[in-house]
Amino acid sequence: MCTAEASASLLQVEETFSACLARIDALILKPLLQAEPTDQKGKENLKLFLRLNDRFQALWSLTEENYRILKQKCSASESFCIQDIYTLKGPNYQIYQLVSCEAWKHHKTVLKQFLTDFTSETSMSLALYTVLHKPIRDHIMQYILLLTKLNEDVVTSAIKEYMKLESFVSQVLDEACFTKSLWKSLSYKFTDMLCVPERRLLEDSKNLPISASTNRSDRVLLFDDVLVLIQGNSFQSFDLKLVWVDENSITLSSLVSPAFLFLCPQAVWQWKLNQAVRQALNGKRDFPLWGKTGEGTEPPSCRFFTYVFKLEGKFKSASYEGEWHWGKPHGKGTLKWRDGRNHVGDFKEGLEHGFGICLVPRRSEDRYDCYKCHWYKGKMRGYGICEYGNDMVYKGYFKDDVRQGFGILENCSAEHSFKYTGQWENDKKNGYGVWEDKDRGERYIGTWLDDHKHGQGIVVTQSGVCYQRTFHADKMVGSGILLLEDDYVYEGNFTEDLTFVGKGKLSFANGFILEGTFTNKSGQGLQTHGILNTSNEQLDDRITKAQLGLEDFPVEKRWKGIYDQFLEFIHSGCKEETEESFMGFHIQTSKELRKSQEYLFCQRYEYCMLLLQQRSPFALKSSLHPLGKLLKALTIAFQATYSGIGANKHLLTMAQEEIKYYAKKIWEFYQGLLRLALEQKGQLPANDQKACSTVLPLILPCFYPELFMLYMLYHEREDDLYCQGIMDLSLFPDIKLLEFLDVQKHLWPLKDLTLTTNQRRSLIKDKCFLSATECLQKLITTVDPREKLVILQKTYEEIESTVSRVVEKDYKLPMDDLLPLLMYVVSRAKIQHLGAEIHLIRDLMDPTNQGGLYDFLLTALESCYEHIQRMRLHQRENCHVTHSS
Repeated sequence: MCTAEASASLLQVEETFSACLARIDALILKPLLQAEPTDQKGKENLKLFLRLNDRFQALWSLTEENYRILKQKCSASESFCIQDIYTLKGPNYQIYQLVSCEAWKHHKTVLKQFLTDFTSETSMSLALYTVLHKPIRDHIMQYILLLTKLNEDVVTSAIKEYMKLESFVSQVLDEACFTKSLWKSLSYKFTDMLCVPERRLLEDSKNLPISASTNRSDRVLLFDDVLVLIQGNSFQSFDLKLVWVDENSITLSSLVSPAFLFLCPQAVWQWKLNQAVRQALNGKRDFPLWGKTGEGTEPPSCRFFTYVFKLEGKFKSASYEGEWHWGKPHGKGTLKWRDGRNHVGDFKEGLEHGFGICLVPRRSEDRYDCYKCHWYKGKMRGYGICEYGNDMVYKGYFKDDVRQGFGILENCSAEHSFKYTGQWENDKKNGYGVWEDKDRGERYIGTWLDDHKHGQGIVVTQSGVCYQRTFHADKMVGSGILLLEDDYVYEGNFTEDLTFVGKGKLSFANGFILEGTFTNKSGQGLQTHGILNTSNEQLDDRITKAQLGLEDFPVEKRWKGIYDQFLEFIHSGCKEETEESFMGFHIQTSKELRKSQEYLFCQRYEYCMLLLQQRSPFALKSSLHPLGKLLKALTIAFQATYSGIGANKHLLTMAQEEIKYYAKKIWEFYQGLLRLALEQKGQLPANDQKACSTVLPLILPCFYPELFMLYMLYHEREDDLYCQGIMDLSLFPDIKLLEFLDVQKHLWPLKDLTLTTNQRRSLIKDKCFLSATECLQKLITTVDPREKLVILQKTYEEIESTVSRVVEKDYKLPMDDLLPLLMYVVSRAKIQHLGAEIHLIRDLMDPTNQGGLYDFLLTALESCYEHIQRMRLHQRENCHVTHSS
């Protein structure tokens, strides 16, 4: 048969089929749709008719379109090939699945008009079956016969598709018949619950025996959407989308469901189950329905579905929407309970595992507790944030659903606002911690036990009063030391309102010491019986500047919870997926980019090398790097202790040694990270003992504001004397100041004094040694002790360079010449808080610099500072100013 003949035949077949569809529509479908149902069953059948009509109309429209295109090709003058013929492809033949024979019993008249051989003995269902399916099956067979007569290779695939279509129609009709027979065989109790018009039976254990692992099942039914196990007068139904078939067992294949375990010994059952599950997940049936046994892809083990847990357990009555794996929540998902609880996050093997957000309603209030935390095997573990419904916020670590480790609890409400930063154990404050009571204006630094102040503690008040006592269950016991403002010191027993009671010793700022027994009776004020010692002219600095907490709070035991987390992170192998759990959350800024999976082992190695080689202060500020997160946590702890109310000179040594210990621990952890990174590369790390001192300048900027404030408070009295001396010296012109400081005249840089009209040389100020002065003024522009020493060295070199230029030869300044010149530069630089600067450099500089040039220059600067304090220049200044006039 040629192409033209085939086209004409196909055109005639399409025209005949379209006319047949039009006749069915006019004589059967429209009359049925126009009839109004009188009972509930009739209304349900009408819904089915509507769906049947929609699909019928779609088939008819597709046929008309196919006929139009085919006719257009045939009537065209130019020749065309077989590829130009558009045959019917993929029609929706599921109209057979919606047949309900009961509904046609009221329309026999219509059927008699349509079927010429219809009699009163003719089965109603058989007649309807014939009307709806026979024209379509005949149409398909005619297409197959016509395409077979063509010799073109291109029609081979079309023939296969039409043969599949014919098989599909047969299978659909067979399933409908099997399902109809099943409903007749079951009791009304079962059909009322299971009978759904769209549901089709795929397999029955009566035809293919099967066994269950839990109790005996009388019957197992596999439908296209559910699996049903019938036991006596009851049954269990399982959604196929939540059914997994395990093929890895030795003798039996396991079917896993969230609520049941089922075993099937038959390979055919196993194959059919897999295909039914896959088709249910895809939302459509295969074409044809089954194909050949053993063919077909396996259903995915990971799925997304919604399920309500019914069995006893942690999730009973909870609705879970999310990812599943082998019958258990696994991946991203959302849990919702009827009582208002919600959990959104990661799951693993049926339990919360990974990051999640949980909302828990409060019983007495219309509020929620919001937990943003990491979970481990169903329980909170690792870093998290909890925003309680009572306006309190906790940021810290959890373990087994309770606060455990380092954490910060803050009450932001107007009533009784407080903040606790420290250690937790079993949901209670335990260990070292800092409590700030904002209403009382005081801060407690010390140890805790079961939510109570217990052990040694330091209390710092907003007024500057500071004391150290022993606490027992929030009560002060024994004697302590009370450091009052104006440098008064009391050692003994006192009450919470700081009233002296019992034996004690009161030391005054002028050196007097009162020792005896103190009482405070109502209306009589403070009374004492004791001895007043007036022999001391001035109180020892060891008393007025006493440092608290050194013996009672060893630096190794402070903030142990922060260090423990980082140590566990290293021991766990520094896995990127656990970094947030150990080190806290990272809030990404717009300028930061997420690192790759190799960040911890490859890029982190290079990052750590930059930490030492480049000495970059930005390295440890990275919120991406674990060391940056560690530094951030230590900064928060340091500020909680020493900022604001905690800025007290009696805590300086505590703060100083704490920062040094930070540098030591960060260096140790850096070594651990570096060792781990090098092991991944198959290398061994070099042992660098000197690099620990390099870390301190890198972390110092994070703590410098609070630390320097403590230094300023500690040296406040000396700096006040120094400032008075500077003010006195600033009144001198340059020549008079050089003369007053006993600088040798041949070293005076008079050539630097450029005079203008009507200007006298003796009155010029701030011109000599200007380069050295400007250099020394840069001392306050950096926080790095080493850089401060470099500035001091450059100042010395500028002085020496100026002198060499004056004497017109290289000149090495001896100490006798250096001190007066350096004092001149210091007086002109007018650096505020020079005492604090000097002692900060001395305390935090690299120990390897001791005894060298830096140490010598720092000692010289300190001598100038002390000499300026001792000056009494008021009379001399007046005398010199008068003489100059």
